[in-house]
Order: sequence, then structure tokens, then C-alpha cells
Amino acid sequence: MARTDIYVGLEVGTSKVCVVVGEVRPDGALKILGIGDVPSAGVRKGEIIDFELASTCVYNAIRMAEDRADLEIKAVYLSVTGSHITSFNDRGCVRIPEDQREITLDDVDELKKIAREFPIPETNAFLHTHIRHYFVDGQEGVEDPVGMCGSQLEADYHIIHGTRTRLQNAIRFVRELPMEVDDIVFSPLASAQIMLNRQEKDEGALVIDIGGGTTDYVLYNNGSVCQSGCLSVGGDHINNDISMVLKVPNNLAEKLKIKHGSAIVDESSSKNSIVLTDETRFNGREIDLEQLHEIIYMRLHEIFTCVMKPLDDWGHLDRVGSGIYLTGGTSLLPGIDRVAAEVFGDIPIVKSRPVPLNGVSAVAADPRYSTAIGLIRYAQLQDRERPQPSLFRRFSIFVRDLFGAPRPS
Repeated sequence: MARTDIYVGLEVGTSKVCVVVGEVRPDGALKILGIGDVPSAGVRKGEIIDFELASTCVYNAIRMAEDRADLEIKAVYLSVTGSHITSFNDRGCVRIPEDQREITLDDVDELKKIAREFPIPETNAFLHTHIRHYFVDGQEGVEDPVGMCGSQLEADYHIIHGTRTRLQNAIRFVRELPMEVDDIVFSPLASAQIMLNRQEKDEGALVIDIGGGTTDYVLYNNGSVCQSGCLSVGGDHINNDISMVLKVPNNLAEKLKIKHGSAIVDESSSKNSIVLTDETRFNGREIDLEQLHEIIYMRLHEIFTCVMKPLDDWGHLDRVGSGIYLTGGTSLLPGIDRVAAEVFGDIPIVKSRPVPLNGVSAVAADPRYSTAIGLIRYAQLQDRERPQPSLFRRFSIFVRDLFGAPRPS
């Protein structure tokens, strides 16, 4: 009988908690079975600061998704973010024994083990180790070295790591619900799986996910990750700017952003204003529309500039061939693509677009769900690349190292 897999993605974000249940059919097609989506509480800049408040939100989102999918959720793929997560590139090498004619899977596994031995701060733990390229006796561009003849096997890595205790807290939080964590995934890696196809990853693509409390990004080139990062600034900071400049409460600032917000500052907005109503407690007060748009423009310009700088410093922007892809709830703001184009220059800008999904089709077009849906696609790709026991063992090793459990003898 053909195999069908069901996965659950959980994103505990600053603005919302989102649970998506997805079924991967035998032909690889993804069907959304259920969604749970509730406003978030107890989360700041993408990290949980109040377990009790956040637990209530996650519980409600889980129950909503279970009712809609008509199943019980016991385990999830969990996205993580936060300014403590960082990354770097490095290279490792193994020598092939002289009496061994061909490179074996054991040699590749040894190379992956070496990648986990690169020095990182003692307070940190490895989150992802992506092999970007293999080299066999200096030959570049090797995708699968197993079976090739050679005396030296090398690989370029992209390594993502974060503060150990903060990753521990994310896992413990879910386990206390109680649910199991199948794996934890850096948020932009999940979003990229639903935003990009293989050709776009090969040509070079930058995904920028602007959420409520953080802006995450990941850059692909030649099919693999070459840079990633997180900024502790997002859509909520636009709300704060509006609140401070226009001297209105934060909840009203968010309503102004959603209903009247735009990053386009032009003559048409300079001639218009917004009259606040009785329900806002500012009855009769006028808000200058041009000023509102300028506040939004300035913050978005800063966000894109902060993303661009490290990529430009490392010369990685030259590798963005297919374009820059914007997602996350803040990407819904009108004119955001214009601001990105102003900062990044001639690189094509693509706003979040519908992806081929079955089930609850409206979700596919909503960038607010890209991370949670991407977690399901990420799980599918991981299972496709390795047998299930190996995936379980990989995460077991990760948890063991993260929590300092003794290694098996």
C-alpha cells in the first residue's frame, strides 16, 4: 500500500500562534487538513517570555487544528527564531585510506561529524549543518561523492547555531503541553521550502520573512544555503513607531497600519487624512496619511538595509539570480516591494505568491502561514532524503547534546 504521511507544523510567533496539519500523499502532493490560528501572548521578538500565557495560546491553536483535521496531535515540527541564532560557513576534509578505492557513505558521515566539531561558543548548540558542496581531490560541484574514486573528500558547510538554553526552553515548552517535538527548524529555512522551487534555489534566491517581532532571512545559491540570519525587528516595531510619532495607543496604531498602511509616499497621500471615530477615543482627530506612510516606509527601509549589509559585505548579493522573495504578515503591506527594490537595486522582488496545495486553498496565498506550512514541506524533504529511523536518531542526538545527556557507550 502506498505510504501517506501526516505532519504538524507549529509556529509560536510574536503576533500569532499557528498550527498547520498537512498530509503528504504518495505522489508528493501536500494537502492541508486543518489549521489553528490564534493571537499570540507571552512571546516577544520570536521567543517565549511567559510560559503560562503562551501555553494557553498554543493549546487553543492545537485544539482548533485538531477539530478541523479530525485527528489528535501528538508531535510537531517546531520553528524557532531569535536574534541569538547565527550562522557561518566553513570547510571540512577527510582522507580516504589508500587501500580503499571508492568513497563510501561512512566517509560522508565522517565528514558530517567533522562539521559538528567546528568550534562555537560553549553556551551555544548546533541547530543545522548544511553541506553546500562536495570536493573530491579538488574537483568542484560534486553533488553525491559516494562511489567516486578519490584520496581526499572535502565539503563546504553552512552551520546555524543558537544559545543552548533558549533552544532548550523552546523544546521544554512544547513537551510540557504535553507533546513531542519531531524536530526544530530555523524559521526562514521552513518558509523557503514553500516559497522556492528547486530551480530558484539553484539560480540564487533570498527569502526575507518579516513577522511581528523578527525579520528572518535565508540565501540560497547553487541549490544550498550560503547565508542566513535573524534581526530582532519586525512589524510590531512599525506599530511602535506609529504609536510614538502620532501619539496614539499601540492597538490603534496597528489598526491604522492594517487599514490605511502603505509604504508608498506620494502626492496622493499628501492630500488625504484619516478622521478617527468615537470608538478610538480620539473623536474628530485627523491623522495625516502621508505621515503614516512615511513612518512605515522609514522602518521598512531600515529593515531591508540591515538585511542587505551582511550579504553585501560577504559579496553574496551577486549570487541572487532568481530574485528576493518577501513573506510573513508584514509583507502584505502595499508598496513593501518598492521599498525592497529601492534598497536592493536591480534584483527582482517577488511578494508572497500562492503555492500548489490541496485542502484549505486560501492558506496557500497567505504569507502569514508560510513558516507553518513550510515546516511540513521541510519534514517531507527530510524523510525523502533519509529513512525515518535515521531522522529520529539525528534529532535524538541533537536533544542529547542540547540537554547535556550522557553519550551512549
